[in-house]
Amino acid sequence: MTTTQMEAPVAGKGVTRDADFEAWLLVRQPALHRTAWALTGNPHDAADLLQTALAKVYLAWDRVSRADSIDSYARRVLVNEHTSLWRRAFKRREHSTYEVPDRGASDHYDEGTSRELWEFVQTLSPRQRAVVVLRYYEELSEAETAEVLGVSVGTVKSQCSRALATLRDRAPRSLAPQEDR
Repeated sequence: MTTTQMEAPVAGKGVTRDADFEAWLLVRQPALHRTAWALTGNPHDAADLLQTALAKVYLAWDRVSRADSIDSYARRVLVNEHTSLWRRAFKRREHSTYEVPDRGASDHYDEGTSRELWEFVQTLSPRQRAVVVLRYYEELSEAETAEVLGVSVGTVKSQCSRALATLRDRAPRSLAPQEDR
């Protein structure tokens, strides 16, 4: 059994629903937290998002634990919860950041791991951000991303293409890959 797929407990073995959920949670919580952080852009909102998503996964555990991939369901809940959060009016008025505004731009090439690149990813629409996070951060295929988001593969391709074009337009030249390196 892999860490991305957990089998349902065998009846009669004394494994309770809570123990089964806890065993899955211990293995998968760090990866789910990283996904939530990538979606929200900060650890505080990520913790709130993850807590809400895990509560929903737990409530559906009897049905979900028999499914082929619990992780796909959990990621789908994360994305859906994140989408429903940004739709709320009060969340649109607030935006927490790590940095004080009006800071200078970096003059070194960014390999894609620093916070500065994620600041530009956070400017994408929530759907485009979800596609970028699932495709490039979670390294899911187009088909897996489409399944998690509940859209077609073509939608994933077009949203990803638009997101990358938007990032190219918004990011300063100092973040652009240098071909002559």
